[in-house]
Amino acid sequence: MKRIIIIGGGAAGFFCAANLDESQYKITILEQNTDVLQKVKISGGGRCNVTHACFDPRELVQFYPRGNKELLSVFTRFQPGDTMKWFENRKVSLKIENDNRVFPESNSSQSIINAMLSEIQQKNVEVKTKCSVKEIEKSDEKYVVKTSLGDFEADYIIYTTGSSPKSLKMIENLGHKIIDLVPSLFTFNIKDNLLKDLAGTSFEMAETSIPKLKTEESGPLLITHWGLSGPAILKISAWEAISLAKAKYQFEIVVNFISKDTEDATELFQNFKQSNPKKTIGQSKIFEITNRFWQRILEVSKVDLNKQIANISGKEMQTIIENLCRKKFQVTGKSTFKDEFVTAGGIDLKEINFKNMSSKILANFYVAGEVLNIDAVTGGFNFQACWSEAWLIAQDLNNL
Repeated sequence: MKRIIIIGGGAAGFFCAANLDESQYKITILEQNTDVLQKVKISGGGRCNVTHACFDPRELVQFYPRGNKELLSVFTRFQPGDTMKWFENRKVSLKIENDNRVFPESNSSQSIINAMLSEIQQKNVEVKTKCSVKEIEKSDEKYVVKTSLGDFEADYIIYTTGSSPKSLKMIENLGHKIIDLVPSLFTFNIKDNLLKDLAGTSFEMAETSIPKLKTEESGPLLITHWGLSGPAILKISAWEAISLAKAKYQFEIVVNFISKDTEDATELFQNFKQSNPKKTIGQSKIFEITNRFWQRILEVSKVDLNKQIANISGKEMQTIIENLCRKKFQVTGKSTFKDEFVTAGGIDLKEINFKNMSSKILANFYVAGEVLNIDAVTGGFNFQACWSEAWLIAQDLNNL
């Protein structure tokens, strides 16, 4: 019986093992940590954002700053609907939330983990934890995997290590080209009076742009202790990961907190002013923002909160609108989520055959997951790439 060694006990490695035909292969998963599926466990705040309810592969690939062309054929064969069916067939009920993210009904990542664990137990897959791979050697038709627990021989290797520099170095030594790693999903560090002490304030729909890069994104926005976060920021950080790394995370960003252009915002303000001339500006609810944020806007715009709205000058109104719709911030660095860290960079995609995720450089060697130069915005997309790639590998091996 031929031997498959899967290096890496994360989402891609486990999903691949769960779909392999155990009557054809002896399967072993090697994981260097004490626990398997660690990222699955903590993803989505412990609820596990399994996938995203986007069922058209052409639309789905738009969420991947790197890998979108290559993933089109992959998603044509296994997409979010197939992922959902796979888990539901294994008694894991899933739900689609308002923003189209998909979670288990249980709101616990353990449901997802248990489904995969039970599948691989039924298949008698051997799992070795605390097993650190030191080197992979090609020996005739086989591979020898040298680890902290001794040597393992394999007919096929499935490489799903995630994007640690050590694992990339190892595959580079085997002949693969590596694209340098840079962080992909991160929040922006900004020190500015407008944001000071307002951590937790959120905006349902904001627009962000980086003029120097001629790029813009929109979505919910969140003020944090260190600056700005939320989908509007994370999306722009993913698409511009490489440019922002080159800029050493020092750049200017323009934020429109209310997603209205200055003309519409001015018209709203004028209409409110005519209907409520006696109201004080500090107590006026003109835009969909919190009172605290509105009052801070007025402070920063140097407008007296107790002034009657009828007495607000054209110049004051212009300053307020400018701070709401076109506020410029200097970004001075980034903060990454240690737990849900996503990177751009990894194995060069030109060296992978996306029909079955096999290496074009190494015979009987397959690759899936974050070790590839593929990444996505937040929302279940990174996992979906793992599930789809892993499924393709399993199908290819089952049909040999």
